[in-house]
Amino acid sequence: MSAYIVGVLAPLVLTLALRSSRKGKIRGLAADVEGEGEGGYAIRNHRFASPVETAWEGIKTLAELFEQACKQHGDKNLLGTRKLISRETQVHADGRSFEKLHLGDYEWMSYGQVFETVCNFASGLVQVGHTTGERVAIFADTREEWFIALQACFRLNLTVVTMYASLGEEAICHSLNETEVTTVICGNKELKKLVDISGQIDTVERVICMDDDDMLSDESSSWKIFSYSEVEQIGREKPVDADLPLPADVAVIMYTSGSTGLPKGVMMTHSNVLATVSAVMTIVPGLGGKDVYLAYLPLAHILELAAENLIAAVGSSIGYGSPLTLTDTSSKIKRGTKGDASTLRPTLMASVPAILDRVRDGVRKKVDSAGGVSKKLFDLAYGRRLSAINGSWFGAWGLEKLLWTFLVFRKVRAILGGRIRFILSGGAPLSADTQRFINICLGAPIGQGYGLTETCAGGTFSEYDDTSVGRVGAPLPCSYIKLIDWPEGGYLTSDSPMPRGEIVIGGPNVTLGYFKNDEKTKEVYKVDKRGLRWFYTGDVGQFHKDGCLEIIDRKKDIVKLQHGEYVSLGKVEAGLSVSPYVDNIMVHANSFHSYCVALVVASQPALESWALQKGINFDDFTSLCQMEETLKEVYTSLVKAAKTARLEKFEIPAKIKLLPEAWTPESGLVTAALKLKRDVIRKTFKLDLANFYS
Repeated sequence: MSAYIVGVLAPLVLTLALRSSRKGKIRGLAADVEGEGEGGYAIRNHRFASPVETAWEGIKTLAELFEQACKQHGDKNLLGTRKLISRETQVHADGRSFEKLHLGDYEWMSYGQVFETVCNFASGLVQVGHTTGERVAIFADTREEWFIALQACFRLNLTVVTMYASLGEEAICHSLNETEVTTVICGNKELKKLVDISGQIDTVERVICMDDDDMLSDESSSWKIFSYSEVEQIGREKPVDADLPLPADVAVIMYTSGSTGLPKGVMMTHSNVLATVSAVMTIVPGLGGKDVYLAYLPLAHILELAAENLIAAVGSSIGYGSPLTLTDTSSKIKRGTKGDASTLRPTLMASVPAILDRVRDGVRKKVDSAGGVSKKLFDLAYGRRLSAINGSWFGAWGLEKLLWTFLVFRKVRAILGGRIRFILSGGAPLSADTQRFINICLGAPIGQGYGLTETCAGGTFSEYDDTSVGRVGAPLPCSYIKLIDWPEGGYLTSDSPMPRGEIVIGGPNVTLGYFKNDEKTKEVYKVDKRGLRWFYTGDVGQFHKDGCLEIIDRKKDIVKLQHGEYVSLGKVEAGLSVSPYVDNIMVHANSFHSYCVALVVASQPALESWALQKGINFDDFTSLCQMEETLKEVYTSLVKAAKTARLEKFEIPAKIKLLPEAWTPESGLVTAALKLKRDVIRKTFKLDLANFYS
């Protein structure tokens, strides 16, 4: 009996002791940034006295880093892509058709093979006419050819312009024309887009299509169109020496998705990206040759681009997938066949909250539909583990934890292959509920990060042993994080119990600025007396006692929705205010939802006139605003106004609340200049996105 008690209590006591030590751990320390000249409250990573620039001795560019990795890990698998077995179209009863794929196992290229292909493709670029100083655009979904083309350009010191495959025609033309791109590397789907707008593209001379089969030809344009394999073959036959870059050379001009208008191109040097890659390597424990990374996020996003460069640098393997083929039940996977995760069985993956929310919702839906004993068992196991993670002595620890893993959570972990040991989440805030669900059901810690394209995704990152929720971790080793006063918003670094203010990020990861946009660059970038670059994020945060950052507000009126779309609240409000029923309006959104809502102050004359025409009886204006038919009429008018203003679907409020009382300076809801006090309005009306008319 005593041995049994020791077996149960020993793991419990050890775990709680470790948890207690983590709780008191200092993760960020005060930093001296006096040279910046503006003051503020700054924090650095607790393990590094100054920002990290490189984690590899003698390595100062991404090209050098990749070449070193290929020489060190020549025979190991680097890039893997699934073989396409069959493609079929399924037609549903309502007439809609859906493509379904049957994908086979991963077929791998070793580090040595990839490096040879990179060298050949680089030589081929030169042989087909691309010259030094000209820029290359990569315009495609994430795939192994994307990564190879990127590294080939780096070997020639060519600047790569990256564009999301989902960009609209206007944004495509703007990105290519502004950067004067001469060569575009794309897939067949993207080539069709380019052909449709070829008359609006000024400088492109050649297009290289990654899809050799069924490659589109365009006889109407002056472009030379090559296949990917053709360029690689030409380079193999006529090799060209590398022209390696310097650290300060621009590696990438990365176009953002565009928030208030056309996308801006962020100029990233080799040293910028290398700093972030080096910093993340120090945070994720045990990175090395045994790890397998599932790549499916857009490589046109800095999060994925930095992650893949890191994975390649440490000798790990990268298997490519897509959001539509990720799991066995993904929309493009043929029923009865395997998704990417269960085939690859990765140990690492990067994700965005929307994907993790989908995993959580899928599991819960399956558990709820099963019902009975299965549901009760899952709920019991989840509740016991949740209690433990939240610090309760009476939660499931030690042997009981192992039991629940074996009986319940093992099946959930199989969804992503069963071997995930670490997940990096970025791009938007992750809800506490989803974070806990992933921690418990997948048994993997989530490193939640905060960064921007302008800082090469570098900023903060929660450490492996930090199980707290609602925070984004301590500064990465490459960054200083500083808070500065924003008196207009009521946020000061002298606030108690935690300093608050606008978040400013400084370090070698901070980029040069926006391409051909000096005015905007000067507005949000500053260089201190020591030559250190700082970026003013427009986000508002507060520091916890252990040096970890929490995002609490946004200085600008631009909000990123759950799926990554940006909504300019002011632009939407301006478009909707033309409705005759609107006296004032405030649009509200956050990163935990995929839609926005609107508080509408109703125009009393217009609404009462409409009610009179319709023969609607009402006691007073307040009761009129609460009627179902009134809400429908106003909502219909807003949708009409939104279409007239050419708002995107995600910009149109999905729900509204109609208010009868005007907002005046006396009410405290607007300024003397009648500008909205968003924070006051949010608190006054206790905004809950679920409590609106839709």
